[in-house]
Amino acid sequence: MKSTVIHRAGDAAAGLARPTSLAGNVYDAIFAQLMSLQIPPGARITVDTLVRELNVSHTPIREALGRLEGEGLVLRAHLVGYRAAPQVSRARFDELYELRLMLEPEAAAKATARMDEAGLTALQQLAGVMAADDGADEQLRYSDFARRDAEFHDKILEIAGNGLVRDVLRMQHTHFHIFRLMYHRLVTAEALDEHEALLDAFRKGDPKRAREAMLVHIQNSRTRLLPAFA
Repeated sequence: MKSTVIHRAGDAAAGLARPTSLAGNVYDAIFAQLMSLQIPPGARITVDTLVRELNVSHTPIREALGRLEGEGLVLRAHLVGYRAAPQVSRARFDELYELRLMLEPEAAAKATARMDEAGLTALQQLAGVMAADDGADEQLRYSDFARRDAEFHDKILEIAGNGLVRDVLRMQHTHFHIFRLMYHRLVTAEALDEHEALLDAFRKGDPKRAREAMLVHIQNSRTRLLPAFA
């Protein structure tokens, strides 16, 4: 299969601009392509091609691919190389949402009782970053939203205080896989309102409302992404 590599807007002629953290910027570039389906599920990812396209050495490319492998987005096979992880199956999709529905609404309720000013501020900051229009191209904004959404949900789990539940959900890399199903503005735009409903419940210290807001959010997320299997 031919390697699929697409630049972020503005990078095509000169490769990547040299950032403060080159490895981090290389990771961001490849992550954005995976999230927006510029690198399709199952596509081969060739290190040499990325070196030429991004105008960097092998080292940051391999570091980025290793990190993405740890997140379940890239697979590596001996003597074969790297490949984008396949799209989750419908059965796996259903299992992931069943798991989230069992664990996250109750975690949101528990987090409400343990919420302090620092925790609420952190969640509000994440929500603000997700809502901000910083002028970045749509592909980059979508991938950044996917990352921030994962951090938002993980922060709620951290505040809830059950480390085992948090580890179970983090190990599934749920948010990265479900965002990769469909590259569409509705996936992000509608989620922002649902995040605000969660924040409102946290501000008011209402565990019942937090549980219900998380339940609705996860159910709506499933509905938004289900057409990917049509």
